[in-house]
Amino acid sequence: MMEIHQTQTYKGFRWQVTFFFLFSWLCHSASGQLHYSIAEELKQDSVIANIVNDLGLDVKEVKSRRLRIVSRVSEKFFSVNLGNGDLYVKDRIDRETLCRAAPTCFLTFDAVVENPLNIYSVKIDIKDINDNSPIFFHDTITLEINELTPPRTHLVLQNAEDPDIGSNAVQSYRLSDNQYFTLNENISIDGSKILELVLDKPLDRETLNFHELILTATDGGNPKRTGTALLRIIVTDYNDNVPVFTQQVYKISISESAPINSTVTVVTATDKDDGTNGHITYSFSRTAENAFHTQMFNINPANGEIKTKGHLNFEVTKHYEMSVQAKDGGGLLAQSKVLIEIKDENDNAPEISIASLSTPIPEDSAPGTLIALIEVHDQDSGENGEAECHILGSSPFQLVTSTSRYYKLVTTSALDRELVPWYNITILATDRGSPQLSCIKYIKLDISDVNDNPPVFVKSTFAAYLPENNLPGASIYSVYASDPDAGDNSKIIYSISNINTEDFPVSPYFSINIETGVLYAQRSFDYEQHKEFQINIMAKDNGSPPLSSNATLIIHIIDQNDNAPKILYPSTESGGSPFFEMVPFASVQGSLITKVIAVDADSGHNSWLSYHFIQMSEPSPFSISQHTGEIRTSRMFQEKDILKHKVVIMVKDNGEPSLSATVTLSLVVGDHFQHVVPQINNEFNDGEPSSNMQNIYLVIALALISLLFIIAVMLVIISKCKESKPPPEFPTLNTNLYSQFDPRMLSNYNNGTLGLPYAYNVCVALDSSESDFSLLKPNQNVPVENLIDADDSGLGNESSKETLSPVEVKQITFWTFFDGLQL
Repeated sequence: MMEIHQTQTYKGFRWQVTFFFLFSWLCHSASGQLHYSIAEELKQDSVIANIVNDLGLDVKEVKSRRLRIVSRVSEKFFSVNLGNGDLYVKDRIDRETLCRAAPTCFLTFDAVVENPLNIYSVKIDIKDINDNSPIFFHDTITLEINELTPPRTHLVLQNAEDPDIGSNAVQSYRLSDNQYFTLNENISIDGSKILELVLDKPLDRETLNFHELILTATDGGNPKRTGTALLRIIVTDYNDNVPVFTQQVYKISISESAPINSTVTVVTATDKDDGTNGHITYSFSRTAENAFHTQMFNINPANGEIKTKGHLNFEVTKHYEMSVQAKDGGGLLAQSKVLIEIKDENDNAPEISIASLSTPIPEDSAPGTLIALIEVHDQDSGENGEAECHILGSSPFQLVTSTSRYYKLVTTSALDRELVPWYNITILATDRGSPQLSCIKYIKLDISDVNDNPPVFVKSTFAAYLPENNLPGASIYSVYASDPDAGDNSKIIYSISNINTEDFPVSPYFSINIETGVLYAQRSFDYEQHKEFQINIMAKDNGSPPLSSNATLIIHIIDQNDNAPKILYPSTESGGSPFFEMVPFASVQGSLITKVIAVDADSGHNSWLSYHFIQMSEPSPFSISQHTGEIRTSRMFQEKDILKHKVVIMVKDNGEPSLSATVTLSLVVGDHFQHVVPQINNEFNDGEPSSNMQNIYLVIALALISLLFIIAVMLVIISKCKESKPPPEFPTLNTNLYSQFDPRMLSNYNNGTLGLPYAYNVCVALDSSESDFSLLKPNQNVPVENLIDADDSGLGNESSKETLSPVEVKQITFWTFFDGLQL
């Protein structure tokens, strides 16, 4: 029999579950809200419905659109299979735990999908099944009845409790067979059943002082469930009046903000008996429902005053229902109900939760980009639970209302990570209660970088100064470019190239560290070859696509004193043979004898030259200008003076350390060539034995050369010059007689120090192919750039001319005859 009953019970349960499944497919509204009905206690993973099809979605898209359940309560009990779209039971659902004895029980949640964003409300009606048996709060119920209690006396009994509702709740009671008592059920004004024990015939304590009966409660489920309690009736002496409450039901409203120990109400009962039989004691009936509610209230047993003993919370429990009993001294009981309604106060601030957040977002995100989905919830009800959201402060974001509880956080303008790398968005939610309550939520939104900024140099042109003769491989300069982007977008690579691609390449001369921007010299430089380099430096970032910028680096080579002065005149390349200058005996003091011409390949202070005598006879009739190199007579000559003077001239630059060059010059004093020849012979034959034959050869050669020179000069003067003013001492020669010198050597130097303070009558052709002389008038104009200024000090003079004209050298004459003498 037990196995058959269980089978029938299981079959009935399956039929009821099947009915609720069929009913759930048909129950969804057309207003965007799905409505399902299911039975409680479904097995885990039981399928409720295909929610994807009911929402009109494509099951292939639900994964990409991130279909999910959003609810603080329902997400514990339901979940969606994104593979097939079925909504199934995730955990055990006990309707009695969720809704207690409420006539309806619903679980709601929001089905949220993205791309595009849609929110669907789903409401699931939890139907009751007969899964609970009736139960009495006490297994044993003890009653005391006076033996003189008249028949038809009604004694209120404790009802059995069944958490199920409707037909599954307690439907009937049954008392075990006896001859004294029966059961009676009455309906109170609030619709609840009152179970009463009715005395059928008088009791006799002396015959039987107690009775034990079985009280059975049966529900209306299929199959039916029952619960029993032992009813123990003690027969006492006479007490013929039962306490009576002034009201069968007490209805009270109290604010949830009422402090602890606040008086809720006072229940009152009266008893016509005297003495102990008329003394009433108040208490809460011992029921399961009262056990829960009486945690928040207590009752004064003497006067029936009910007070709070805990903090009330409308959001937890909106109303309380308690049974109060009054018991007299004789043990008679009366019961009444107290209904307490909790009034809502605005005691809950809104709550902000982030349903979806995208961070970081690219800085090039278009206006209107969705950042986050925000849910606002307030546990209060009515206006106290209505909240509005807005963003505090100014920011490129705004809140767009999606539904009554959801807001979209979107961008309103372009973002720039370099200006603002992140935002701390402050969202304020305020309800409409009085006083208003609010809450603040902070969202930190990071902005991801996009390569939208090229590297930037501190300036467009840099200048570096590098001394010549530098050590190869040494760092000479460092450039730096900054990029406000981040990550690889700000990683900079440096490179160098020529500004003018037609110039020689800079790679053999310079190199750059591609990461640090440090520039290195690949070789040692010579200021005399390269005075300046202009290099294009490019800084390119590592973004995609890469961005770059350029800067110009001008490298100035600084001159060092690495070149000694070079003496152009008198020439030092004659193999050690001395040079001669003839000085007229009648020269007055200060007469210009000759001028030492020297150049220095260096520049600036390093090319400032000074001229000095370092070896000469004392006292000397000659002096040299320290700045111009001009040698002049310091006094008149006398007959007793030495006619030959040998001087060593040192040319020194102004560098550090100073470099110098020397040249030896012989100065011969005489009025005629005949006076000069013996001095020349002595010069050449100094320290060697002479012979008459050699002297004869020298005199003959000198005479022939002089004759030829005089004839040539006369022919030129007759043919090309109508007027000629001969020099005072020598009709065919200028005042000063110089040895042979090619002025074209000056074209290789820019710093000549020999000036031309006068215009000269006789000029010798520079080119050997020219066979005639070029004579100048005393007043003939000569271009300034073709002359060497006599006043030039020789200090840092740099000429841009590459060639010099034939008049750049003063009083140049043939020394051919001296060359012949040297033979």
